[in-house]
Amino acid sequence: METRVVLLLLAALLCAGLLPWAATADSKPVFCIKSDLYKGPIRCNKTVDEIFTVDQFEAMFNHRNEPQAHAQGFWDYTSFIDAAKTFQEQGFAVTGGDDLQKRELAAFFAHVAHETTCGYSAAKDGPYAWGLCYKEELSPPKLYCVRSLLYPCALGASYHGRGAMPLYWNDNYGISGQALKYDLIHNPDLVANNATVAFQTAILRWMSPVKLNQPSAHDVMVNKWKPTKNDTDSFRFPGFGMTINILNGDLECGHGTDPRMEDRIAHYQYFLRILAPDADEGQNLDCGLQAILNLPTDARM
Repeated sequence: METRVVLLLLAALLCAGLLPWAATADSKPVFCIKSDLYKGPIRCNKTVDEIFTVDQFEAMFNHRNEPQAHAQGFWDYTSFIDAAKTFQEQGFAVTGGDDLQKRELAAFFAHVAHETTCGYSAAKDGPYAWGLCYKEELSPPKLYCVRSLLYPCALGASYHGRGAMPLYWNDNYGISGQALKYDLIHNPDLVANNATVAFQTAILRWMSPVKLNQPSAHDVMVNKWKPTKNDTDSFRFPGFGMTINILNGDLECGHGTDPRMEDRIAHYQYFLRILAPDADEGQNLDCGLQAILNLPTDARM
């Protein structure tokens, strides 16, 4: 997706230490804090590497190193686990018990696979077994540089799509780099050269609302988000479909069936069968009737 989401408000909150990834060193891990999802004593959920094994990663992305893949040897399980641990204290994939944790992982990877797949209908093992085929946009048509007071473009740098959920535009590189403590303005290629960073930028997007008073995709998948009356009147309900609306709604939601939306749903169902065959996939998988959460007023295509 090439849509440029303006996140300057989030940048200000980041500087103020108010965003969810700005945890203090002595903060208690979220996965050991009593949750609204669990009535009873404090309990600790399994960590990401306990709930998600290398064998499951290989089963989900077993064609990523095929000769026709464009990122051979780049994506690996260890890099994902290292990236996921960066966000454990904020609850990524450690919230709500085994099935809910696996549902969140399936949902997250569904968006990752949709953005990085080279699968097709007649591909070996089907179209959903080819995620993590790419690590960056090939032959970008432009530099994706826009004037920015906070994050001016470095001379000659290109801010084309890179990463597990492709990151576009200089201000998004700047905001993500500030949150993760990397200089991505002057070194945007780090997202395409370091698999941990490539996963971290994707998880950061997953964990971050686009605007204040909106849910993140993480909030939706762990049942933290409660829709307002305006949401329900707009057919926005908890479920995988709302994550599509948050991440790419201006292109894929609100107009009935969309092949991109359907592809994300199919990836989610495919991965959930691998991670937790008996888990309930939940309701409201699509966003075809949902009013778009964020109109593309700031999009630069």
